Order: sequence, then structure tokens, then C-alpha cells
Amino acid sequence: MITITDKAFRMLGRQGAGKNSYLRILVKSGGCAGMTYDAEIDTVKHDDESIVKKHEDIIVISNKESLSFLDGLTIDYSDDLISSGFKFSNVNNESSCGCGASFELAGFPEISKGAISCGT
Repeated sequence: MITITDKAFRMLGRQGAGKNSYLRILVKSGGCAGMTYDAEIDTVKHDDESIVKKHEDIIVISNKESLSFLDGLTIDYSDDLISSGFKFSNVNNESSCGCGASFELAGFPEISKGAISCGT
């Protein structure tokens, strides 16, 4: 379902993932193409969240509304000078915006919570 590259795994560890914490990945409405991935490291797993991936000591959690959008997701890390940071890509994307911050998947319902634009 979710792939974490070696580079992303190392950087997540440096950011505190895996040390009695979770990597939460949610999908929210917003952006130029309709949906965005939102990720955070947290020590609390909410009742409405499930474990979707265990990669060594990193545990990825998500809510049920986001689960179907995570299939095919790859988390990578880039240390490019201009576009460094975590990169979320999904082989099931129908399209994405020019800045790469949002995406659209064919055949999925719209998400009604939250909003993020490419300018943020």
C-alpha cells in the first residue's frame, strides 16, 4: 500500500518518527488539483485511526476517510537545493498541479474536510 524510500526513512527517523511516535498521513481537500497529503509526527493515535504500515520502527497511521487514497503512495525525501523536503507521489494519480502539492485520483469521491492551497 505505502512505500517509504530509504532516504525518507532515514530523514523521518531524524525528525523523531519511530521513537514512541506515529507518522500520521491524511488526505485533505484543497490545492490546485483537489486533494493534498498532510503528514505529521505525533505521539497519540486517535480512536478513528488505523495502522496502515509498519516500516522497521516507523508506524504509519491514518483515518478511514484517507485510507483509499493511500494505496500506491510513495514517500521519498529530496535534498535538492530548490525543492528539498518530503515528496509524496502516488502511481494512481490521475493528475497533479504544477507545483506538485496536490493531486487528483480517478474514480474517488471528493473529501469535504480541510483545505490547503499550493501557495502555502
